[in-house]
Amino acid sequence: MIEIQHFTYNPFQENTYLLINDLQECIIIDPGCYFENERNELLQYIANRKLKVVKLWNTHCHLDHIFSNNLVSNTYDVLPVIHPLEQVILDHSQQTALMYGLPFPPSPQPNTFFEDGETITWGKDKIQVILTPGHSPGSVSFYCAEQAFLIAGDVLFYESVGRTDFPHCSHADLMDSIKNKLFLLPDQVKVFPGHGPATTIGHEKVHNPFIS
Repeated sequence: MIEIQHFTYNPFQENTYLLINDLQECIIIDPGCYFENERNELLQYIANRKLKVVKLWNTHCHLDHIFSNNLVSNTYDVLPVIHPLEQVILDHSQQTALMYGLPFPPSPQPNTFFEDGETITWGKDKIQVILTPGHSPGSVSFYCAEQAFLIAGDVLFYESVGRTDFPHCSHADLMDSIKNKLFLLPDQVKVFPGHGPATTIGHEKVHNPFIS
């Protein structure tokens, strides 16, 4: 059984997720803590729970989702895992940070990459990687069928969708990802997005005004 914890960090109010299994192992997804108090909160929570961080995953590499890749990598001896199509975003993250006036320590480079459709076995649990481009070229979502949850990054939000006005974005790809991938999942699947509150696939099929 996977426990999901989340924290909301940085000026973009990004959701950082911890997946915790029965062995108290932990996967950190999109560590976005930027300010010192945020970084301390994440480290202290992990220490207090005596969690063993075993993986660092990024749904995508926009700067608000990788602010603390460096911290997590150095603290827990893990490297980020991304989809190879997202490398271009990671490579330009420092330049983007300067545009926003939000410098941060550069993310380490990945040495392994996600494959679309692969199923990752983690102890007794299985998590499927779904390539969901649009908001970024190599955005991925993490789906656990047994527990009916999806970590969706910035693809699908509560009654909204990810922006597509950044470089390397595509509105057509985003709509395809949502309608032809995510909306094929069962209605009861709980969606944990990169910003804002959780939702469900069924709710978004009916109530999301941005799905064309």
